[in-house]
Amino acid sequence: MSVIYHKFALPATGFIIMAAFHTKDISGSSFLVTGGAGFIGSHITEYLLKNGAGRVRVLDNLATGFQKNIDLFAGYSNFEFLQGDIRDFETCKKACEGIDYVTHQAALGSVPRSVKDPITSNEVNVSGFINMITAAKDAGVKTFVYASSSSVYGDEPNLPKVEARVGNPLSPYAVTKKTNELYADVFSKLYGMKIVGLRYFNVFGPRQDPDGPYAAVIPLFVSGIINQTPVYINGDGEQTRDFTFVDNAVQANIRGMLTDNADAFGKAYNVAVGENFSVNLLYSAIRDMLGIDHEATYREERAGDIRNSLADISLARTLLGYEPTQRFMDGLKQTVAFFKEMYS
Repeated sequence: MSVIYHKFALPATGFIIMAAFHTKDISGSSFLVTGGAGFIGSHITEYLLKNGAGRVRVLDNLATGFQKNIDLFAGYSNFEFLQGDIRDFETCKKACEGIDYVTHQAALGSVPRSVKDPITSNEVNVSGFINMITAAKDAGVKTFVYASSSSVYGDEPNLPKVEARVGNPLSPYAVTKKTNELYADVFSKLYGMKIVGLRYFNVFGPRQDPDGPYAAVIPLFVSGIINQTPVYINGDGEQTRDFTFVDNAVQANIRGMLTDNADAFGKAYNVAVGENFSVNLLYSAIRDMLGIDHEATYREERAGDIRNSLADISLARTLLGYEPTQRFMDGLKQTVAFFKEMYS
């Protein structure tokens, strides 16, 4: 499989220090962000570059990520882009060369996508994962952080969701993420790797893909309201989610990679806010922020979806020092403003 390797040698421009989620000096450290052309990955990459990381390399095949996200970082001399696929082990080995810390975000998201095409979801999310974690092990990386999902809780009915209590997966996507956690546990115990898993709860924010059949709900709502096109809500809309602004996911990744707490490794953590809101409330809030009266259309429930979601984040607070800095409404205002400008 061909690999395209880019190193940007332009002087860094627009260097603005973001609010830091770490105190450790990272100017001599190298980072690999898989899926760095995507939504969460591009925000992690941005944080690292703007906070003085020694070197930041992105691996992405641009299947669901975007070149425009990579272009954001072209002004940084310490940024490298490796275009390749995690399903190819040699590509993963190349990506891990000379790397201290890996944050593995590359995956095929979306429950409906996995229901329609479980084979490809498994190839990317399971085979790709084992390629990446093996390459990281062989390269001797210091810490391997990976994206899991709240979908691993499946039919576990109790709220809030606690890491030690999971149910049966309800979708092929959930199976792939649960499999990631099983592999991570084995690699941690068998090879002594420092591994941190992050169970994301409905992460949202700027740069989330608003197009295509598997677009996320918030960009879809904003687009439909602004353009006065049909907006669909699955089921009765009273299902709840622990909507988590992307800054909080970035924080969890940074803390996971840089933690010195030996007790923090070998675990998967909830990454959320610890508050949940209904889809109906979400839609109403977006409509109010846009100042446009546009009714939604209700349709059948979506196969593989859970009814309610709410996270207990005490484990991440205790062991990683994680503390969400953006609540739901604050993050939603920033997100709506971003897409409103995009569509204007």
